[in-house]
Amino acid sequence: MLYLAMAVISSAMVSILMRISEKYVHGNMVMFCANYAACMAISLVYMGGIRSVVFESGIEIAVILGAVTGFLYLAAFILLQKNINCNGVIFSGAAMKLGGVLVPTVAAVLLFQERMKWFQLAGAVLAVVAIVLINMEKGEVSRGRRKQWLAILLLVSGFADTMANIFDKTGPSVLKNLYLFCTFFAALLIAWALVLKKRQQITTTDLLCGLLIGIPNYYSARFLLLSFESVPAVVAYPVFSVGTLIVISTTGAVFFRERLSRQKKVALLLILASLVMLNI
Repeated sequence: MLYLAMAVISSAMVSILMRISEKYVHGNMVMFCANYAACMAISLVYMGGIRSVVFESGIEIAVILGAVTGFLYLAAFILLQKNINCNGVIFSGAAMKLGGVLVPTVAAVLLFQERMKWFQLAGAVLAVVAIVLINMEKGEVSRGRRKQWLAILLLVSGFADTMANIFDKTGPSVLKNLYLFCTFFAALLIAWALVLKKRQQITTTDLLCGLLIGIPNYYSARFLLLSFESVPAVVAYPVFSVGTLIVISTTGAVFFRERLSRQKKVALLLILASLVMLNI
């Protein structure tokens, strides 16, 4: 459970650092390139260099699944931006968070026959209700919504999160660091291509912010992958999603003076209840 708690803290730190740096960053894709580069560098340190894994059995599984995960990670980010433009930040945030709970949980049950007890299932349902409540404030919904993009965002972000469990069940455990390296390498290549296409200017601030964000971003993925050794995926994913959400919400209220409406307070109470039920 310690790894899962560390994954939650690391994931929350990514959002908090992005919140702090948003006034300084001018090129999002440049920042993401630096972020993925930092993640790759840390992966190499843990891996001990590429040569240490070249002759390991099952290396093709780590490379292929890592490349697919990296593509899905960046695709989810691009889809989030598109959805914010046409569906608003509220619906978009809800779709992404719901994808992170529903798709990995359903995949764990259907693909790997993991079972949920009735109180864990009830906890997962409470988590979904809470995520909807915390993202569906009155008066914050944009007009002219294109719901098909919300569904695509939910699925892509959900499948991106699911890939870690797929590798854990099918890939060699000794190649976890290679899997993470390939994930961030693939995401870096695509992000860099987008930087060139959009002709975004590269600034020192964007690079430094990206490198700083890359540290917790790497450990979020690493700790989540390690948590599957002791926690079933059907429990790990809901706890990871709602735990991150409650840490971010609490930090926003305490340090950034963001006000919590009554609806969001109710949602946070539901999240606490769901975390208890999921961990009984």
